[in-house]
Amino acid sequence: MADYVEGKRPVIEAMRTDVPLKKILLADNAKREPMIEDILRKARQRDIPVVRVPRDELDQKSARGSHQGVIAETKPFPYVGVGDIVGNANAYAEGHGGRALVIVCDHITDAGNLGAIIRSAEAVGASGLIIPNKRSGRVEASTYKSSAGAVAHLPIAQASNVASTLDRLKKEGFWACAATEHSQNELWDVNMKGKIALVLGNEHDGVSHLVLEHCDMAGRLPMMGKVGSLNVAQAATAFMYEWLRQNW
Repeated sequence: MADYVEGKRPVIEAMRTDVPLKKILLADNAKREPMIEDILRKARQRDIPVVRVPRDELDQKSARGSHQGVIAETKPFPYVGVGDIVGNANAYAEGHGGRALVIVCDHITDAGNLGAIIRSAEAVGASGLIIPNKRSGRVEASTYKSSAGAVAHLPIAQASNVASTLDRLKKEGFWACAATEHSQNELWDVNMKGKIALVLGNEHDGVSHLVLEHCDMAGRLPMMGKVGSLNVAQAATAFMYEWLRQNW
């Protein structure tokens, strides 16, 4: 299924943040005003085809009805296999004192959260990220923006079953650690040395009970204020840097 970026500014921003675009559809009656000229110039620089189409065709493709005469079609994201991420992690561990980090997302649905998690994962040197292939956020245009381009540098795989994926990682020598506010252990007391599969839960329900049963350990962030929890992307960053600190 094609992913579309609608509107003049969003299309310009997509090109600025290097979202891989297949083509740009431009209404045949679009006026050559400054923003349109900027789109055409950036498209030429990036060798992105610009196709003139009837405005009715854009209306049919538009999900929000706000295309302003221009829609960009993105290229499919090049997901890798879980085995590729395992291979990357094992190779990384050999050259980094036995440490490696793989992020496993248990049905995180918001593409913006996914992008922020990818940004942090790439920053700490994670070997890859695994997401479910159903009922989950996926890499789309907004993910490139929220990841600040990191999505282009981190291998990402889709898996059919999170629990069985954790079992596979554990057979490869990983310890599965869940980030959950229901844990009795604070993050600082959890041993995150070595090869860790960090499990992050859904924005509303957290890590599912089934997936928790396949985790070796769990930790929570202490909350000293009146807010009960952090956004999953914020919490993920704290856990990732604690892994890095313990393995430094």
